[in-house]
Order: sequence, then C-alpha cells, then structure tokens
Amino acid sequence: MSDVATMKAIADLVPQGSRVLDLGCGDGALLAYLQQTRACTGYGIEIDDANVLACVKRGVNVIQLNLDEGLAMFDDASFDVVLQIDTLQHLRNAEVMLRETARVGKNGIVAFPNFGHWPNRMAVLMGRMPVTKRLPYQWYDTPNIRVGTYADFEVLAQRNRLNITDSFGLQDSRLVRIAPNLMAGTAVFKFSR
Repeated sequence: MSDVATMKAIADLVPQGSRVLDLGCGDGALLAYLQQTRACTGYGIEIDDANVLACVKRGVNVIQLNLDEGLAMFDDASFDVVLQIDTLQHLRNAEVMLRETARVGKNGIVAFPNFGHWPNRMAVLMGRMPVTKRLPYQWYDTPNIRVGTYADFEVLAQRNRLNITDSFGLQDSRLVRIAPNLMAGTAVFKFSR
C-alpha cells in the first residue's frame, strides 16, 4: 500500500506535527511521507532486515522488533497516532495488538484488506479463495494469518470499547464511504480509547 494517493488518504487522518508510531512500517515510505508532508516525528517498528535498512536509508527512525512480542517498551499515550497499515492481518494475536495500539497512542489508524469486498465474495461463492490485486496470494502461500471484513472490524472495535472517529474504504486509490464493506478492497479506521 505505497501509492501516493493511498498514503495521502492515510496521512489526511494524521494531525499536523503528530508524534507517530508506525507498526510494521515496511520500507518506511509512509512515515517518510508523514515527515515530509505533515511535519510528523516518530518511529517505525519493523522485523525484516531489508526493510529496516530501507528505513535507515530514507532517514526514518526504526526499531527492529517482532510485534507479536508486544509494545511493553512504550508508555501509555506516548504517541499521538499509532499506525497499523497492512499489519493487523499478519499478527498472531491481532486483538491484543489492537488494544496495545489504543494504549500506546491517543489515536490509532488501521488499514487492512477487506475480505468482504464483492470480488472476494464472488470467488468464495464460486468455491475458491480469492486472488485479487489486494489479496494477490494463493491460500497456501499467503503471509496473511487471518482475513477480516470492514464489518468485522466494527464489531471488534466495539468489543474492545474503541471509539471509531472515522472510517472508509479505499479502492483503486479512491475513498469509498458508501457501502465500503462491499465496494472497497481496503478497510481504513481511525479510533481512540
């Protein structure tokens, strides 16, 4: 999820000058974009060696850490915004990390592939797991541990007493606010405790 239109849609949710923690920051492109366009500061968390090196080359502060081990090194509300962009679906205990996101950040922003998108529903209806631009892997080689839908996240947020302050879908770099569970390949939520 590194195209400029998508990064802008996420960045628009981040207040100017925020202190940001980007969980599973990849090559640091989004955090670098936030630094350049929104005057943000902060850190990325990444486990992959090549991505850590890419972050350093971009000038992004990065900590190499396995997110499944938690965020105990950070105090409550130590960041204005905690990002989980294409991270939630890779974690063993997504609910614990969601609660940690809400604990460490005043606001959280998550984005993940929406399994409820209509092409995915059609593939399952035809008896196959979906393979799409947003979910490009076969069922047997996917890095995703879990799949979820826009509607599923709303239920999870409510269960964890999170206040959703904004939500929408993204499809082909466009915001989708009408029927995002059906019409968008990516679900995006901003929430607070």
